[in-house]
Amino acid sequence: MNNNNNHHNVIMEGRSKVSISGVTDVDCFDENTILIYTIMGELTIKGKNLQVNDVSVETGDMSLQGDVWSIVYGDKDKRNPLSWFAKLFR
Repeated sequence: MNNNNNHHNVIMEGRSKVSISGVTDVDCFDENTILIYTIMGELTIKGKNLQVNDVSVETGDMSLQGDVWSIVYGDKDKRNPLSWFAKLFR
């Protein structure tokens, strides 16, 4: 994804709707976990019945809904040259 605006925000509405800007990649998602990369680092969203509603490649914006239990930032430098190799063994 290409984020031309170079900004990052997470806006949550009532623990059921989340809008995120500054998304650079979506690693994986299912109904319990969504793992994305943003310009501020790795971001993991956990919950129940999670659904990705919209992802814009042009703007880096994403929206999702479901029962959100946690939003956790991970390593800012998670995307290193070996990360693609690590994905093979997940």
